[in-house]
Amino acid sequence: MEIEIKHGTETVICLSGQLDTLSSPDLEKEITNILEGNAQNVVLDGGKLTYISSAGLRLLLILQKKMGQKGGTFVLRNIQDSIMEIFKITGFSSFLTIE
Repeated sequence: MEIEIKHGTETVICLSGQLDTLSSPDLEKEITNILEGNAQNVVLDGGKLTYISSAGLRLLLILQKKMGQKGGTFVLRNIQDSIMEIFKITGFSSFLTIE
């Protein structure tokens, strides 16, 4: 998996490839850095994300919760149909903000 972080009026996390048990520690490090910083608006761009495991879902849950505690926002954009299906099956689509 590749991770690209773009900073601006919002912090955008661009993911490509598979977010699974092997790659989730890399994303977790990036999320920790973002949460320790001043980011108020975080966007996960999943346009090139092809797979997400339970380890990846856990990271999204952590980011959603922590951003809410900071008074910030967390939004998912460009989510592919296969990933959206996982969000629906797991119930994540009911509490994540997906554009």
